[in-house]
Formats: sequence, structure tokens, C-alpha cells
Amino acid sequence: MNILDDLKLQYKLGGIAMRVIYWNIACFLISLVFFYQYSGGGFDYPNWLALSSDPQVFMFKPWTLLTYAFFHGSFLHLFFNMIVLNFASQLFLTFFTQKQYLGVYILGTIFSGIIFTLSYYVLNISAPIVGASAAIMAVLAAVTTYQPLMGVRLMFVGSVKLWHVTAVILILDLMQLRLDNTGGHISHLAGALFGFIYMKSLQNGTDLSVIISKILDFFTNLFKKSPSTPFTKVHKNYKKPTEKVTSRIVTKDKTQQQIDEILDKISQSGYDCLTKEEKEFLFKAGK
Repeated sequence: MNILDDLKLQYKLGGIAMRVIYWNIACFLISLVFFYQYSGGGFDYPNWLALSSDPQVFMFKPWTLLTYAFFHGSFLHLFFNMIVLNFASQLFLTFFTQKQYLGVYILGTIFSGIIFTLSYYVLNISAPIVGASAAIMAVLAAVTTYQPLMGVRLMFVGSVKLWHVTAVILILDLMQLRLDNTGGHISHLAGALFGFIYMKSLQNGTDLSVIISKILDFFTNLFKKSPSTPFTKVHKNYKKPTEKVTSRIVTKDKTQQQIDEILDKISQSGYDCLTKEEKEFLFKAGK
């Protein structure tokens, strides 16, 4: 199995969190081709991708409330964001569903984008913003609100409480609020605020992520082909055939049983614990 097949299999089996990470990486690679200024050593994103704080631009390109969260200003920006996203995603998905995860990610992105544009409009500053940090903070703050005392292990640090991790990130944002990248820090704080609001609403019986789930389900069903019902001829003198008595025990075939065993192994120890033969078997079975 080559590296490309390995990546395809991870994308297929990794769930929504892995797919969001892949989408961010893919958008960054596209950015290197179309938007990177090699002479200036930076990205020049068009205003139909980056979120602008200028109302005259923003009002006519509302989709940028979502697209800005999938592009990044540098490799390090992407790298550290994906590390924190992977960390927050695993914690969130321990307690909640993939649909809730995607809902928090998207709604956190939109909420933070609106707060950013309003803040910069009030401050009379015009600047674009890109990055998934706000959405990541929404996911992290949501799970922290739900389980603040959960113990997590950090490299070079050891065991700490989850709320300690989130608090340090928020304090750093507050300390740098009036320094460089003010808009980025505002969006981070807004993302954390949304994560807190989401979790409190959920605990009170209102799941805000249902909004995103319903929208996605609508478009999925819109483009899904409805199964055609074949015409059946009805005979009046129809004699009901004698029903055969069959066993209610359904046995799995060997292939499905082996797939289930491998998936159980992934859920317990992760994808990387698979042998080369097991990875190849899963890839061939998924075709």
C-alpha cells in the first residue's frame, strides 16, 4: 500500500474530525499554488475567501464567514492550529456526536466572524482575517465547559486539568489583544464564548448544532437520487407461497468479521497500530 492509499484510508475511517483537518491542509496546499506571493514571502488572499471587516465587502460576500476558517497565513499557523484541533476534537468526540462536532465548528466560525467584523467596524479598522483558530476555540471551550476537571496529559508538562489548558490559551489571547493580530485574538475569544454558550444551551435542552445538521441534511437529500419503484403486475388468483422457516441467527461472513475486528482494534489503539497487511486488507475491502 502506498502513502496515497494510506491517506485515503485514514480520511475514510478517521471520522469528521480527521476530515476537517484534511480540508484545512488541502486548502493550504491550494493556497501555495494560487495565493502565495513568493517575492513578498506571504499570502495574498482575495476578499472572496478571506473575511473582510469592511461592510461594503462583507455584505456582498457573506460566504466568507465560513471560508476564512479553512485558510491560513503560514505553515506554522496551520501546524499549531491542527495540533490543537486534533487535541480538542478527540476530547469533544468522547462525549458528543460527529454532527454536534461539525455544528459547533461551523457555528463557532460564523459567530466569531460576525464578532470580528463588528469589532473592527466599531474600531474603524479595515483588515482581512483567515484561520481556523476561532472554530477550534469553540470546540475546546465547549468540551471544557462540559468537563472542566477532566485530566489530560501534555508533552513536557504532564497531567493537568482541561480547564487549565483552556485558561492559559485565553489568558495569552487577552494579553496580546492590544498588540499584533488584534482581530485574530478577538475571534479566538469570540469562539471560546460561543463554545461556552453552546454547551450551556445544550445542558438546558437546546442543541444549537441541529441548525447545521438540518441544513446539511436538506442539501444531501436534495442531490440524492430517489430509488425508483419498479412496476409490479397484480394477479387476482395469487396463491401465497408457503413460508420457509429460517433461522433467526445471522452469521457474518469471514470478510465482514475481519473488518469488524480491525475496526475494533482501531477504536481501542488507533489507526497507527495496524499492520501493513491489515491496512491493505481494509483498503481493498473499502473499494
